[in-house]
Amino acid sequence: MNEIPLTVPVQQTALYADAQDAADSAAHAAGCQVRPISALPELDAVCALFEGIWKPGGENGLVTPELLRAMDKAGSYVAGAFDGEHLVGACIGFFGPPPDGALHSHIAGVSARMRGRSVGFALKTHQRAWTLQRGATQVSWTFDPLVRRNAYFNLGKLAGRPTQYLPNFYGRMDDGINGADDTDRLLVTWPLTAPEVAAACHGRRPGEAVARPGDPPAEPAAVALGVTPSGRPRAQAVTGPRARVAVPEDIEALRRADPAAAASWRTAVRDVLGGLLADGWQVTGFERSGWYLLVRKDAL
Repeated sequence: MNEIPLTVPVQQTALYADAQDAADSAAHAAGCQVRPISALPELDAVCALFEGIWKPGGENGLVTPELLRAMDKAGSYVAGAFDGEHLVGACIGFFGPPPDGALHSHIAGVSARMRGRSVGFALKTHQRAWTLQRGATQVSWTFDPLVRRNAYFNLGKLAGRPTQYLPNFYGRMDDGINGADDTDRLLVTWPLTAPEVAAACHGRRPGEAVARPGDPPAEPAAVALGVTPSGRPRAQAVTGPRARVAVPEDIEALRRADPAAAASWRTAVRDVLGGLLADGWQVTGFERSGWYLLVRKDAL
């Protein structure tokens, strides 16, 4: 284990040690080793891994070895997950300016043959420990709000907090995942010292509050965006303090099979989920069955 830098406040050293323990456990459970990388052959392998996952069209590559080399030299996050000698996952990020000093996690990807083994979880727990070791306490990143598995991973498994809806954030990418769809994204913040984040990195979920005798029952969440029998989105007005927003089961397959239906979901989620966030609603979680859960700001 590397020595903790002197810039880390004393009260954060215990947090870092606990975060490192969580990262070590996650890597062991995934059957991989996660570590920072800087050698050019490994940086070449990161670029090849990302190209194989996203399959960008034309000459619009995601990253270059030269860029990764510069990021590493500048103290940014460039890490890989290894199965033996083989790179099977990678994650890169860079720091924002003072006074925020937060890390923005730009790209993370895992090879297809390793999916389902929680390599992505091992990468994120490593990133958390690495960031805490350097005195920062927040990581942010973006993800496509229509991709159900990513929403569950980011919100349900990592306890991230969506803070902003970003319409067509990257513009048209024309790669093997996004196709010609608009690149709407949710900006997630990850408060590294929050108890729920620490629990999540240890593979635990924060306990739900237990209702006491005499407490009024919680008002059920109204459907702000549901699904029609034909699989299309259907928006509804919400008057209560809690809401649910659906996403399709597999947006990537839907883009290929029915681009018009995929486009209707993009517009609907942008209008409903984006509109609720803009009005101050807070996303409190994501159900594996495909629903964002939100609470109105005056009910928090």
